[in-house]
Amino acid sequence: MYRTHTNGELRIEDIGKVVTLCGWVQAKRDLGGMYFIDLRDRYGITQLAMGDFDFSIGREYVIQVTGKVVERVSKNKNIPTGDIEVVVENQVIDKDNHVSSLTILNKSKTPPFTIENETDGGEELRMQYRYLDLRRNPLRNNIELRHRLSIEVRKYLDSINFLEIETPYLIKSTPEGARDFVVPSRMNPGQFYALPQSPQTFKQLLMVSGYDRYYQIVRCFRDEDLRADRQPEFTQIDCEMAFVTQEDILQTFEALMVHLFQVTKGIDFDSFPRMSYADAMLNYGCDKPDIRFNMQFNYITELVKGKGFAIFDDAESIIAINAENCASYTRKQLDELTDFVKRPQVGAKGLIYLRCNEDGTYKSSVDKFYTEDELKKWATRCNAKAGDLILVLSGETATTQAQLSALRLHLGNQLALRNPDIYAPLWVYDFPLLEWNEESGRFHAMHHPFTSPKTEDLTLLDSNPGNVRANAYDLVLNGTEIGGGSIRIHDRAVQSRMFDLLGFTKEEAQAQFGFLLNAFEYGAPPHGGIALGFDRLCALFGGQETIRDFIAFPKNNSGRDVMIDAPATIDKKQLDELNIKVTL
Repeated sequence: MYRTHTNGELRIEDIGKVVTLCGWVQAKRDLGGMYFIDLRDRYGITQLAMGDFDFSIGREYVIQVTGKVVERVSKNKNIPTGDIEVVVENQVIDKDNHVSSLTILNKSKTPPFTIENETDGGEELRMQYRYLDLRRNPLRNNIELRHRLSIEVRKYLDSINFLEIETPYLIKSTPEGARDFVVPSRMNPGQFYALPQSPQTFKQLLMVSGYDRYYQIVRCFRDEDLRADRQPEFTQIDCEMAFVTQEDILQTFEALMVHLFQVTKGIDFDSFPRMSYADAMLNYGCDKPDIRFNMQFNYITELVKGKGFAIFDDAESIIAINAENCASYTRKQLDELTDFVKRPQVGAKGLIYLRCNEDGTYKSSVDKFYTEDELKKWATRCNAKAGDLILVLSGETATTQAQLSALRLHLGNQLALRNPDIYAPLWVYDFPLLEWNEESGRFHAMHHPFTSPKTEDLTLLDSNPGNVRANAYDLVLNGTEIGGGSIRIHDRAVQSRMFDLLGFTKEEAQAQFGFLLNAFEYGAPPHGGIALGFDRLCALFGGQETIRDFIAFPKNNSGRDVMIDAPATIDKKQLDELNIKVTL
């Protein structure tokens, strides 16, 4: 065998043992004829002590050593093996004639960046040499966390009678949602498969088939613009249940999350708070609020209108947040906040402030329009105390809510209120079923076309479809949506009506989803489910925002794998077989 032990397992009780280790040379130190090598593998680091050998050993060389475990004189409390070291000598070292040795299994070129916890390699360079980057402890820890989470998900769902069932990767393209990745069919010229954005219809068909508890940790694909928490291929914990209500699903998957928090983070939750979509928008201006800190919205419209300040007088809504203990912000800091809300990504025209001074007076950027007593009413509405700073935006309601939400999160970051080691899960429910798109001139499904309307809102489908609430819910963690789901439509007539509202003709609905409509005629049970973004979940459990470092081989912002240089052109013969002509 190549090794008797790994580099992370030897302890003080192993002193005297002759061991064989393998790994990569992390570091080498020359102490005047005595050499110390840090030997690394996936499990940890062991220090080797040796004399001078007849050959040189460089960083990242792959070596095998045999030697005796001894107590380390200068102990290292920062690593689990820090009490011992392995002495490697070219001589017989014990009565059983065990011979220590060092063998170079493979040499290494000098790596393009340092393989340390803190590296000098830029992101693009590290992605190009991802196999080297994955040797670093931070990435190894992330991949191990991902593994542990996947194991715990499977164990938990198996314990409550879920079956893991694989669904196809080569499916039919659908017009709703993000762009599909398409795959040409050689055997069916001119026709294409699509890679699944979700196993949605297949898991509903499994409910019709009688498999009442399904799950899959599944790869999904979306051809969309990328950012820190998006990849063209991503992983979902995809689940569906039959004979359930919304409450059944919330309780089931809240229990799963409680289990994951407990076993992987040592954090206990009794229950998760819940918030309606309407309240989330009203109080936080977004449907995935970060509730680790307060700073809720305060509507001061009727307090400030009609005072001659045109910006307020012409606005539909005037909304304020209270930044506690920030009255001491300098003019420069206030200007920086103003510049932030004026960024194109936020889009506000300006920012109004009110200082609640420690001496009980008030100072605002619009003093000439408002008396001290009027400014005090702002402070009262915002529950502000001496030393607080009130920040105000105005305009069309929905736009102002979104702008103030961005400012709230920006301040949360500035004031260190968004601690990644604190977790604040939240259920958001009662989303609108439909949203109107001005560009297309029709309604679009806010979640997807298979989401059931709330029973009490069914009568509004004909008279006021924009006010229909969905039997839908999202799981939010620290201001990030990590999952969403709904109770599904299981009645053909209601599903057909939904397709009508979304602008499908009868023929289009039958061509795209006829298989599902037909299945509903053969005893479809009430059912619903949820999909949790596994990559995002791993990143949040790891205390980070970006998902890339929790995926072994991710794509860059252009959707490219710079390590293998994909996507790439393919041979003309392959294109001819697929009946594809490429013009650039």
